[in-house]
Amino acid sequence: MKEYLPIFFQVIVAIVFAASALIVSVILGKAGKRNPTKDTAYECGMLAIGEAQPRFSVKFYLVAMLFILFDLEIVFMYPWAVIYRDHIAHHGPNIFWYMLSFIGVLTVGYVYAIKKGALDWRR
Repeated sequence: MKEYLPIFFQVIVAIVFAASALIVSVILGKAGKRNPTKDTAYECGMLAIGEAQPRFSVKFYLVAMLFILFDLEIVFMYPWAVIYRDHIAHHGPNIFWYMLSFIGVLTVGYVYAIKKGALDWRR
C-alpha cells in the first residue's frame, strides 16, 4: 500500500487545485458587470445573424471527392515507385503495366468528370 501513497497524494492535490480554481473563478467572476453584448456568442468577430450553418453548393462536395480520389492515386503511386527497381527483376514488365492500367482507369474517370462539367464553377 505504501507504493500507492504518492499517487493518492497527487490525486488529492489535483482535486484540491481544481476545486479551488473553480471557487476563485466563481467569486471573482461575479465582480464583472454583465450586459447583453457580453452574453452573446462570439465566433470569429462575425455577428450571430442568420442560420447556424451556411449552405454549401454541391460542386464543393464534388470537387472534394475528386480531390480525395486523385490524392489517393498519389498515395498508391509513391510506394510503387519506391519498390519498382527491386521488383522489376522478379515480376518483369508486369509491374509497369499494372500501374499503367491503374493510371488509365483514373484518367478515364478524370475525363468523364471534365465532360460532365464537374470542375466548371460557372454552371
